[in-house]
Amino acid sequence: MSRKPMVRPGGRSTRVQQTVHTATHELMAELGRDALTVPLIATRAGVTPSTIYRRWGDLRELLSDVAVEHLRPETEPEDHGTLAADLTVWAEQFLEEMNSPPGRAYIRDALLGDPDGTNAGRCSDYAAEQIDTIVARANLRGESAPDVESILDRVVAPLMYRILFRPSDLSAHYARRLVDDLFATHAG
Repeated sequence: MSRKPMVRPGGRSTRVQQTVHTATHELMAELGRDALTVPLIATRAGVTPSTIYRRWGDLRELLSDVAVEHLRPETEPEDHGTLAADLTVWAEQFLEEMNSPPGRAYIRDALLGDPDGTNAGRCSDYAAEQIDTIVARANLRGESAPDVESILDRVVAPLMYRILFRPSDLSAHYARRLVDDLFATHAG
């Protein structure tokens, strides 16, 4: 059974989450993922193991939450002046980040500790928000843009499938081809 974080009034819940996330990142860097335990993380974070178990349920769900936060984009997509350029650069960067060994590890962790799909939905929302920003900019420039769902289906979904199940021979060329195919379909 998946546990959901209980939100307490005030900032304590956020402070605990940040402290535990920071401790998890530090320990992963120092000891490696396989050496992590809830008691070890709790000690580093200055909380009791029961705090982590109450909030996250188990180590896998904690690692999933940490991964999802790591996968959250820190900035808006760059503006390169056209929809095609913006989306192409974004897709290339998305592929590079997600297909890197750390990116694939974060994706695995995000999905492994996510029995109800909440974290997968958050990751999908991050991509959709980035694409929505690109599409909104294109619309302001007067460009005709495919809708966000079409871009998710024709660019992001194939990239994620290949990253997870067929990672060999993935390149920026593949990401560009997906974007080109999307525009060919959108124009037709």
